[in-house]
Amino acid sequence: MCLQLWILGLLMLTLAGAVEIQVPEDPVVALFGRDAILRCSFSPDANFSLGDLSLIWQLTDTKRLVHSFAEGRDQLANQGRGYTNRTTLFYDQLPRGNVSLLLRRVRISDEGSFTCFVRVQDYSSAAVMLQVAAFYSKPNLNLEPNKNLKPGDPATVTCHTFSGYPEATVLWHDGQGNNITENITTSQVANEEGLFDVRSVLRVVLEPNSTYSCLVKNPLLRQETHASVTITGQHLLFPAVALWVTVGLAICLVVLLIALAYVCQKKIRQTCKEEKEKAGIEEQEEGEGSKTALQPLKSMEIKEDIGEEID
Repeated sequence: MCLQLWILGLLMLTLAGAVEIQVPEDPVVALFGRDAILRCSFSPDANFSLGDLSLIWQLTDTKRLVHSFAEGRDQLANQGRGYTNRTTLFYDQLPRGNVSLLLRRVRISDEGSFTCFVRVQDYSSAAVMLQVAAFYSKPNLNLEPNKNLKPGDPATVTCHTFSGYPEATVLWHDGQGNNITENITTSQVANEEGLFDVRSVLRVVLEPNSTYSCLVKNPLLRQETHASVTITGQHLLFPAVALWVTVGLAICLVVLLIALAYVCQKKIRQTCKEEKEKAGIEEQEEGEGSKTALQPLKSMEIKEDIGEEID
């Protein structure tokens, strides 16, 4: 009795475990637009024949057919429309148990779980996770407004990067390496292909010789790309109106200084002339006063002379 149960159990184990499938444990990362291999394999018996193999690749969630192989050839009548002419097997390696799927021109919509069903004597299955990724372009930085600026003006520095996947992480740093990401607004919008276009805006108050850096990270590809802009004093130009006002005030000031110098010089000359004239009048008055004082003296001398003659 025990021997019969052991034989029955061995038979059931043989049927149930006829095919042991190996698939990668980690997700397969495929670049957008490139080909990807979804690996799936088993160890066939020595008497294995392709006529005994039935293979189905389908989406795990929706059960949509991706690729099918049976009776020694492809069976693609019910293949999902989005996979037409995009899938193939490694036919020369099928006898060795390699039932991997080659998926051409990977799209964002391909991302997800694929199930590999294999039947030789019994069915076995395993799932492969596909992740799609795309590198982001080198960021472009724009300063707005980019003219007629002066120190203390508010401005925005915009960082653009395009056609990446999955969503990016955007960081901003100043010239000292300090993280200033809290002052930003970032939007990530998927384009027609499902790739993200990223726009990040940093708001600043302009100062001369300031540097701002935008760092874009793709966590799946471990990509880091950045760009920086340095705002120097040459960028901080005065507005045209203020410039003309400044020039006009400078000209007026020069004219005023010339006029003031002329008036001062004229006033000095007039003062000098008046002082000279006043000095001349005083000398003349002093001369006339001396002459008047001498005349009585002469009269007295004449009288004295006459008296002496009379005597």
